[in-house]
Amino acid sequence: MDIHRCRFVPYPPSAINALAFSHPSSLATSSKGPSTLRLAIGRANGDIEIWNPLCGAWHQESIFRGGKDRSIEGLVWTQDPEEQDSTGFILPGRLRLFSIGYSESVTEWDLSTGRPLQHTSGNYGELWCMAAQPRSPSTKKKHLDGVNGITEESPQYQSIAIGCADGSIVLMSTADGDLKFQSTLTRPPKRKARILSIAWQNNFTVVTGHADSAIRVFNTRNGNQIRSMSLGAGPQGGPKEILVWSVKCMIDGTIVSGDSTGTVSFWDAKQYARLQRIASHRADILDLAVSIDGETVISGGMDRRTTFYRRTAGSKPGEKRRWVEIAHQRFHSHDVKAMATFETKGISILASGGLDTTPIIVPVREFGRENHRTLSSLPQQPPLRSAPRRGLLVSWWDREINLWRIVKPPTSFAEEDFEDPTQPPSRKLMARMLLKGEESITGADLVDDGSLLAVSTLAEVKVFHVKSKHDYSTKLRKLNLNNEIAHSGAKIVQFSPDGKWLLLITSSNKIQILRIVKAEDPKKTPRVLSQSVNLRRLPGRVAKPDYPHGSLGGYDRCISRVAFSADSRILVVSDLSGHLDTFVLEGREDLDQDPSVPRPKDPDQTSSSSSSSSSSSSSDESDPERNPTLIYAQHWRRNPTGHLIPKLLSAPLVLTFRPSRTSPSHEYGTTTLHSTRHNPHPHSHELPTGEDRLLVLTAKHEILEFNVLAGRISDWSRRNPTRALPNDFRKLRDRAMGCIWDLGTSLTRSRQRIWFYGSGWLWMFDMGQDLPAQPKALDVNTNEDEGSGKEVSNRRKRHRARRQGILRMMAENDEDRLEDHGRDRDTGAGSRIPAHELQTGIGRKMRKMTGAEGNDAQLFEVDRRHDLSGDDEEEVADESSALMHFRRGGEDVLANGDASLDDVKPPAYWGTYKYRPILGIVPIGHYEDESDAVGRRDEGMLEERGIEVALVERPMFEVDLPGRYHGDQEWDEKKDQGVQVGM
Repeated sequence: MDIHRCRFVPYPPSAINALAFSHPSSLATSSKGPSTLRLAIGRANGDIEIWNPLCGAWHQESIFRGGKDRSIEGLVWTQDPEEQDSTGFILPGRLRLFSIGYSESVTEWDLSTGRPLQHTSGNYGELWCMAAQPRSPSTKKKHLDGVNGITEESPQYQSIAIGCADGSIVLMSTADGDLKFQSTLTRPPKRKARILSIAWQNNFTVVTGHADSAIRVFNTRNGNQIRSMSLGAGPQGGPKEILVWSVKCMIDGTIVSGDSTGTVSFWDAKQYARLQRIASHRADILDLAVSIDGETVISGGMDRRTTFYRRTAGSKPGEKRRWVEIAHQRFHSHDVKAMATFETKGISILASGGLDTTPIIVPVREFGRENHRTLSSLPQQPPLRSAPRRGLLVSWWDREINLWRIVKPPTSFAEEDFEDPTQPPSRKLMARMLLKGEESITGADLVDDGSLLAVSTLAEVKVFHVKSKHDYSTKLRKLNLNNEIAHSGAKIVQFSPDGKWLLLITSSNKIQILRIVKAEDPKKTPRVLSQSVNLRRLPGRVAKPDYPHGSLGGYDRCISRVAFSADSRILVVSDLSGHLDTFVLEGREDLDQDPSVPRPKDPDQTSSSSSSSSSSSSSDESDPERNPTLIYAQHWRRNPTGHLIPKLLSAPLVLTFRPSRTSPSHEYGTTTLHSTRHNPHPHSHELPTGEDRLLVLTAKHEILEFNVLAGRISDWSRRNPTRALPNDFRKLRDRAMGCIWDLGTSLTRSRQRIWFYGSGWLWMFDMGQDLPAQPKALDVNTNEDEGSGKEVSNRRKRHRARRQGILRMMAENDEDRLEDHGRDRDTGAGSRIPAHELQTGIGRKMRKMTGAEGNDAQLFEVDRRHDLSGDDEEEVADESSALMHFRRGGEDVLANGDASLDDVKPPAYWGTYKYRPILGIVPIGHYEDESDAVGRRDEGMLEERGIEVALVERPMFEVDLPGRYHGDQEWDEKKDQGVQVGM
């Protein structure tokens, strides 16, 4: 595989301004959070990213695109109260997401479409901060105010408190699925008292941080100000006013504040007196986070520090507990602007972000025992597409789209420092286009021959005819589309491999297919038929709601991935819940038939339709399965065996069909069917017969392959289960972004390699051979040799019972099931720090000595976790290995690299971490023809030929970021920026 390592493709990531978890922390939950747990990340360009923690895998599920001059400055989640249906079943409350951003309106987002659901604005100033009212455990119980000793009935719906630039506090009600103005609290007397931060102390008390060196407490029931706490004057030589950038409240009501002087202050919950202050930062503290147990506080600021504070016991009996700074670390390379925590018994993490655009996941409870985790700032779905036949590459970001041409230089000039002036440059920007309107681009695609370009936003869809000139320039001409389709928008656009069909996935997850007719004369412009094909998915299987953790509504059924087969006659779409819907193109193409002719009704249905009611007939007409749209004697329909394909355990990340080495043959303009009076336009019902093997890589990095037309799992996937994958691949923490097929030909064999890639890795699997078996295989003919027969029988019974328990845990589809033994057991951030790297001391390691002299001293961990024994894991592995051994016909497969010299085989897999961070990989050169490969072998040429790809990297050191704060000991960085430092 020839790789063009590219760094010229622009993609500027955007700063993180807001973070919010969908659920509050709860120590009553024993798992790593509910299945509906999500993390919302708001960026400065208006995008909102939805991340699924997935027990530490961290999968970016979707992106709600922003637009021109839009920014996300605040995010909150709310949950409606549960409801009871007519059967008495309690339905969980719906989760809702709200945002603000440098405007006077609050936006609620539709999770199932990724579009704004409603905007609410009023006669108040610019919105600066927001906070959601704490969720009540029940809507019928009385609520006890632990601070003021007041008993009130808990509100059914959560209210949202919003701080404005004019100093007012606006309360918004989320009752009845709406967002309405509720009340405005009393304005403070000073005009410059802008509210910079806000938090709820309890259900009826709001704490605000202002720009006039004050923290104020309000009662939301009557709007009265309870107390005003002053921070005093600013430092000498600085501003007179102190900015309170962040306020948070603990479980016991204690108020924590962070200000522009770099000081963290702790305030009493009842008397509102300052208990303690710690000057821990050398610049502004921009945000705070508190743990659920009230024992840990984390602060982040402009000096790039993330500082941890813990409450310690007094040195003397009766002495009050004090807060101390235990550690600080620079996880970020720029300002830390937003922080959020989530904790249960199984997970305890801090999510932080800022101007360096990179989300960081830090362990809270296990800080110092686990590593932190850096998530990618690049999108999960690469914003890159290519036309391999023309060497074209298209990239996009926000509203801009770039079209590049990449050419491999001749061999004679490949190693020279100059380029041949008679040859075209190795890369050239062919076209740059800025779309009209305010919406950002959601998707784009190129036809394989580079003649068509499709671009979509949530507001419109555009298709361009790409025409290249002799001077290596390009001319784009917009094609006419159906007005309704053009202005409906789409979130996914994709051409079929033969370029005859254009797939559109709308924001409401509707599937539309357009037919493209290319003229015989290449100089003429293609046209898009006005008639579209609408496909319907199988009704989703209703799952039991995750009570009482809330519901995401139709979000799980959002279509996230699509794929065409190599012959363009099979289509598969997948959603976030793991459902796969497949469609097939029925019939044989007949260009002599008018594409606007509707398909006649089936004679069997005609007789029965005469006795049906008008309502049922109207529904039949709207059903594309009963009355499909016929275009050139072909129509799309559901795969007859599609219902046999099982639901996946997690969302698919990669969908791809095995490519076919032989090009499909088509017969145009001919038909062997005879017309009749009832069927004047006959057509064939022929189903596809080409390559139908679909390869799926899920969010849990499970590789599965299906025979789509047969509706079953393929033989390769049966012989190679997930446990057969390399341990290094299964331990990867960055999720896969895409794949590339390499069907090159060598001297000895035709390879079928697939290259999966993530933001920091690249892995190859040879699909033409089975993966190596586990090192230890279970021999079914081996008997126990140790111990008596009774002991062996008892041992087998114990092992069988443990094995059944383990397998039962693995089969349970919940968050408490057993994690794969190849992945370290952590609390949601990075992997655990090895024991030999931890410092010896109280709370981490203890030294146990036996005897008076202590000769048998042993060092062991105090907080060591008790996992399953090695015997249990070996038995599960042995059982899986035995199953693989049986499905492979009893043949012994050697481990990778252990083949004998007499039978040398290429490796079954290979991985590298050389390229990072990867924005995407796309093919820019076609596979070599089989006949050419045979000719080269006959001529004695030993060179292997493969696919030619462009690997696009976007390292952070090439991203233009604003100036940052430099500490006293960062002399090198200051000198690089021209700052003089006195030594």
